[in-house]
Amino acid sequence: MTNAETLAPPSAPPTGHRWSPVLAVALATFTVVSSEMMPVGLLTPMSHSLGVSDGTTGLSLTITGLIAAVLSPFTPVLVGLRDRRAVLIAFMLLLGLADAISALAPNFPVLALGRILLGAAMGVVWGLAASLGPRLVDGPRTALAMTLIFSGVSIASVLGVPLGTYLAALLDWRAAFWALALLGAVSAAVLAATLPALPVTERGRLDGLTGALRNRGVAAGTAITAFVVLGHFAGYTYVRPVLEADAGLSSGVIATCLLVYGLAGVAGNFTLGPLSGRRPKPAVALALSGVTLAAALLPSAIGSVVTVLLVLVVWGASYGGVSISTQTWVRTADPSRIEASAAVWAGVFNASIALGSLAGGLVVDRAGNHAVLFTAAALTAAGLLLSVLTRPVRGQVN
Repeated sequence: MTNAETLAPPSAPPTGHRWSPVLAVALATFTVVSSEMMPVGLLTPMSHSLGVSDGTTGLSLTITGLIAAVLSPFTPVLVGLRDRRAVLIAFMLLLGLADAISALAPNFPVLALGRILLGAAMGVVWGLAASLGPRLVDGPRTALAMTLIFSGVSIASVLGVPLGTYLAALLDWRAAFWALALLGAVSAAVLAATLPALPVTERGRLDGLTGALRNRGVAAGTAITAFVVLGHFAGYTYVRPVLEADAGLSSGVIATCLLVYGLAGVAGNFTLGPLSGRRPKPAVALALSGVTLAAALLPSAIGSVVTVLLVLVVWGASYGGVSISTQTWVRTADPSRIEASAAVWAGVFNASIALGSLAGGLVVDRAGNHAVLFTAAALTAAGLLLSVLTRPVRGQVN
């Protein structure tokens, strides 16, 4: 028994030039990641306003990631036979509500409530969006469709977090979350206007998820994803305190640094995306090598803005290719279970975000900023080693 999925074709058959549904999903991933990552750019002002430490505020990422991690793998089972279009629209509206609650939060518990709702929205959206490329365009263009969908992740770093940081500097941090709440509603409207019906003809089952994990390539890909995302978020969540306290940079300069990081991330996504479509293993190895190197070098690069920017360019370009390359690894390993393996991958990704930011908070509160960056480098190096020793093999091992 293969437990292969039965995904019905969209209501309107995709054609090579119809890219509006793909771009609509990219807007959704942009909105999700901007909402998730906004505390990174606003960590210090949020901490001061809510009267908690940087490590406690960093838990807002942990909360969101944990909820998303629990929901993502089970999304095909939980949503059953419901049209994927309707599900995506509903949960983008929930995301807008979650950001509005965060904007209104008078204290950390209310912020945590908003982030819990955000985690629920993010888990379902990620659990579905990562598998949509092959359903929205024809076969030869799947790699480009997936690159565009995941470009929302890197573009969120370019526009989402830096613009939120600038908006917070002009007004306050709450204004950034109000802007995200509006963007969630806009994204839902765009999905409603462009996305075709995406029905399924067979209910998702738990044995489909376990079957995906029995595939050696999927298991290796999810483990690699766990290491690199753990490492990245352990370090990147606390980049602002590093640049502020150790490098002595102002809020405006930090926002510029994050913008440069994001631009590099977009370049990395569109460079490693096509490569991963052809050769996922080298793409994954390149991405992890860059993140490891950058995290290890940043503590010694804080002497000048130029060296900080150089390291952040390497970090951004490398991490910009992580999502597309690791997801392509998993999809290549098990093409018969695209939705199930994508949901498992999304769950591992989000769990690693939560645990990475949690681990980073513990390290930074106890051992300082440099220690958290070296911890990040060590975790990512473990993923790099695993990517060298394994490959996205096809076929299931029972």
